[in-house]
Amino acid sequence: VLGNFYGEFVKYGGNDGNSLGIVLTPRHITNLMCDLIEINESDYVLDPCCGSGGFLIAAMNRMLEQATNKDKEEQIKQEQLHGIELQQKLFSIATTNMILRGDGKSNLKRDDIFHVNKKPYAEKITKALINPPYSQGKIKNLSHLSEISFIRETLSLMKSGAKLAAIVPQSTMTGGNKNEEKNYKREILENNSLETVITLNKETFYGVGVNPCIAVFTAGVPQDDKKRVNFVNFSDDGYVVRKHIGLVGDGTEKSKKEYLLNVLNDYEDADTKFLVKSPITWEDEWLHSFFYYNEDIPTDEEFEKTIADYLSFEFDMKLHGRGYLFDDETE
Repeated sequence: VLGNFYGEFVKYGGNDGNSLGIVLTPRHITNLMCDLIEINESDYVLDPCCGSGGFLIAAMNRMLEQATNKDKEEQIKQEQLHGIELQQKLFSIATTNMILRGDGKSNLKRDDIFHVNKKPYAEKITKALINPPYSQGKIKNLSHLSEISFIRETLSLMKSGAKLAAIVPQSTMTGGNKNEEKNYKREILENNSLETVITLNKETFYGVGVNPCIAVFTAGVPQDDKKRVNFVNFSDDGYVVRKHIGLVGDGTEKSKKEYLLNVLNDYEDADTKFLVKSPITWEDEWLHSFFYYNEDIPTDEEFEKTIADYLSFEFDMKLHGRGYLFDDETE
């Protein structure tokens, strides 16, 4: 009860990290990410930008549900949860949060992901969850703090074959316009594998203005050129914004999440509007919208509307003196 109260207190208390470029992840997303990488009671879990500890709490709850005895529960709490946080305020929040959840011995460390001693983590971490600080890489001389750089660094803190789930702005998956970010994508594929990218509801971080996606990676296994990556459009996730309340489920959220997981596990089929599978290169945009193609045959009404829209556009351009755009320059 105290833990739940504290979580709500942090949300509304002005210490949620927004001023630090940190956006806290909604609970239904932290739970989804735990499901995507199938966290279990034997895993060693890392969040290298742990913020208020939301990911570690979600992982701990899932692991404790699977624990078969008290000794295993204590081992999970004392040895199998690891967090790194640079900001002192957020580190204090995370520590308090974990204590109030019944875990006062988590391996939380106030440190910098880019300078922490990697060896202790790389020898044990099997799963990682990350919501890196957003927009840090846009600041002059801080391009190494881009979201894709945080992903690359986290993968280097994990055992070979370990799974990482990261929630980042969709722009992270395009590589942006900076050569550094594109090089990070290339380096990631040279040493690791991309498994899945899920485009999320644009209101997931309601009020923040971020269009997010979840990317799932396998650490230490270079990308196979022929490997087909899952690209999912999960923008319709069953969550809507209600006035004066915020983001809430509309009653379909559980069934839609179940469908997503079933599709990714090949238990159900999906059309290309929902899922596209494709090999990738580091130069591609790692998003469903990049690989999606509409395989539906247009109806007569859709065809007529398209022609009408084109003719209206052509008429408008000629009316405004831009008829040259439609001149036939072929010989």
